[in-house]
Order: sequence, then structure tokens, then C-alpha cells
Amino acid sequence: MKLLTKFNLILLVLFGAGGLIISQAISSFLISNAQREVLQEASLMMASAKSVRDYTSSDLAPLLEQNPQHKTRFLAETVPAFGAMSTFNKLRQNYPEYTYREATLNPTNPEHRATDWEADVIRYLSDHREQKEFEGERETPTGRSMYLAIPIAAAPACMECHSSPAAAPPAMTATYGSNNGFGWKPDSIVGAQIVSVPMSVPLQRARQAFDLLLIYLVVILVATIATLDAGVYFIVIRPLKLVSGAADRVSKGDTNQAPLPVKGSDEIATVTASFNRMQLSLVKAFKMLG
Repeated sequence: MKLLTKFNLILLVLFGAGGLIISQAISSFLISNAQREVLQEASLMMASAKSVRDYTSSDLAPLLEQNPQHKTRFLAETVPAFGAMSTFNKLRQNYPEYTYREATLNPTNPEHRATDWEADVIRYLSDHREQKEFEGERETPTGRSMYLAIPIAAAPACMECHSSPAAAPPAMTATYGSNNGFGWKPDSIVGAQIVSVPMSVPLQRARQAFDLLLIYLVVILVATIATLDAGVYFIVIRPLKLVSGAADRVSKGDTNQAPLPVKGSDEIATVTASFNRMQLSLVKAFKMLG
């Protein structure tokens, strides 16, 4: 096996191992960055929903409660959750894969009843009261999605409507009945605000960036090996071939060839100078013998 071939094999092993380690590290970084991007979107959407809830509770509900219709017909607009979800539903007209739910285990409105996976999230938050938010990933019909959940506790204001049917506003029980949404315990975790954000676009960008990185790594690898091969050939192999050729001719009796040029002071130059001295010594020895 030639020297250049051995050198290339060593480079391929080194670059291959290094490229594999680097590509895995970059892949993990890109995926983590995509997850952070999605989580930031979910946090922003959650903050927006909270702002709508706070506005409904502090500014809108007191005004609507003064409406005479509120005594005979339950106005859902007075409920902070209604305002947050209605606002988000407007957003979903342009971003249908984004969802916001205020899911509860025992809701007044059956439409807000938690699904199986939402119920698991609510129970987890109930069992870990110290955890103010919970994030995770799940598969959906449209692809992988990340969710961010914040617990909903039964505050004193909630107990006015959800303690018992007798204590609830008559307009509410007339609208939703008296079978659901009652029996809440003060300060208990009864539900969760859950934002779901699709991960398909960030993950696709991460994959595209990773594929582009691999192309760059391969191009750099080929260019580096070609450059090193050229350097090894002109600095090491070519001078050694000149010395080898001259030595072969000397071994066949051609002692009259001109000395090889010595360039620089590196190891190759030292070998060339040593060969020239050996050739000169052989010429002198042949003359003495003759």
C-alpha cells in the first residue's frame, strides 16, 4: 500500500469519527433550539391568554354584570376563560394547528371537559403543587406538538359559581343545568390552561440546517484531504521519489548523475543531502578501486 493511500485512510478515519461526533452534537443542538423556539411561542401565547383573562376579570366582567340581562340570562362573556378562548379562536382562523384550552375535570360547560391526556396533565399538576407549569410533547394527527400547561386553582371567586347548584347564579344553572361543574374544593387544582404549538416547522428548519451542515462538512473534508494530499505529494513523496530514483540508478552503476537539489532544512532536505554525500563517497571509492 502506497504512503499516500495510508495517509488518506488515516485522514478518513479521523475526519469520519470527528464528523460523526460533530454532526451528532449539532443535531442535538438544532433540535434543542427548535424546542426552545416552540416553547417561547407557547409562553408568549400563554401570556397573551392570561392578559385577556385579567382584562375580562378586572374590566369587562364588572361592566357586563351591571347589564339587566345578566339576571335572567347567563352572559358567558363575564367568564375570563370564555374571553381567553374566544380571542384565541380568532387567532386559529389563520393558525389552525395552534390550540388553547382551559380544560377542567368537572366543567360547567361539557365542551371544556378535559380529554384523557389533558386529564393526565391536570392530575400531574395537582400532585405537584410546587410546579407552576408543565411542558411536554405529544403526537397529533398533524404531527408532533409541544404543549405548555399552567394549573387552574379554585380561587374564592370560582367558588361563587362552582361550590353547589344552590349557591350558583340562577342564570348559569338555567343555561348549563345543575349536574356539572359543582363540588369544587377551595384552592384545589380543577383544571389547566393548555397551549399546544406545532413543532413541524421548527423541526423541518432544524433538519434543513443539519442537511446543509452535512454538505458543508463533506465539502470541507474533500477540500482538506485534497489540499493535504497535494502538500504531502510535493513536500514528501515527490522528493522521496527523486531520491529513490537516483538510488536505483546508482545501484545499477550510474555514478555520474548530478547531485540532487537540496531545498530547505527539513527532514527531506537532510535525507537528500545525505544521499548526495553517499553518492559522492561511492564515486570516490570507485575511483580508488580503479
